[in-house]
Order: sequence, then C-alpha cells, then structure tokens
Amino acid sequence: MKKLCLIKLCLFGFAIGNSQEISDNAIGLRLGDSDGFGAEISYQRALGDNNRLEVDLGWRSGNNFDGFKLAGLYQWVWNLDGNFNWYAGAGGGLGSYSFDNLPAGIDDSETFFFVAGDIGIEYNFDIPLLLSLDFRPEIGFGDFNDDLDFDIALGIRYQW
Repeated sequence: MKKLCLIKLCLFGFAIGNSQEISDNAIGLRLGDSDGFGAEISYQRALGDNNRLEVDLGWRSGNNFDGFKLAGLYQWVWNLDGNFNWYAGAGGGLGSYSFDNLPAGIDDSETFFFVAGDIGIEYNFDIPLLLSLDFRPEIGFGDFNDDLDFDIALGIRYQW
C-alpha cells in the first residue's frame, strides 16, 4: 500500500511539474561521503528541455586501500520557483576497491556494480553556476559492497 501511494505521488508530481529549460552542459564537483567516494568529478548533459544525463567519477586512495566508482544517472528536472529546481532520476554504475592488509600479507580487491536512485534540489544562478544538494541511495552487488548505501552530496558545477 505504501509503495502504491508513493508511485501515485510521483506520477502526480510528474504530471503537474513545470519544466524549465536546463543548460546544455555542466561540469564540476560532487562533494559527499558515505560510500559516495568523497569528491567526484561530475558532468551533466541535457537530453531535452527537462531531462539530462549525469556521469560521476569518484576515487579514493588511503594507506590500506585504493578505489574508484563510476556512476551514470538519467534525471528529470522540474521547476519549483524561479531558479529553484528539483530533480529525480535512476541509474547505476560500477566500482572497484583494492585493500592491502600488509601485516597479514593479504591483498584483497573487488569489482562491483550497483543500481542507484537520485533525488535533489538545485539553484541555477544567473551567472554560469549551479549548486545542488542530492540524496542517492545505492544498492551494491558484490562481496564487499553488497548492501544499501546512502550518499548525500553537495554539487558545484559550471554550466554552459
């Protein structure tokens, strides 16, 4: 019953949402954590008046590990008020972790894939600056990353 209500609410939002033309390209950083790999290079490409593709590449390097994560998301964008927009989307990606436990002499690594959702708000400045705050739940499929992770991040992008 809860899922049915959520689906109805989303469809209602899609039906009444006002579309606003979005920029053709935007590139910048997506700064977050909680398995979001901290900083990610983020690129957005408009596919229509109110939808776009987002591709993010994040990496980390520490004393005992290295890793990367590549995510791709299809997003729908709706105008809230003036330059404020909200967006929702879905997608997935792949990543790789490499752990090196030197005292035990164990070298452990894994490549995994994941599916992700995305919901957020953004402010489109009159200058070519776009700020966003989004929430991205991800379900991983691998030995190490095999659960639900929540990624909250701030996006800072230059648009043209």
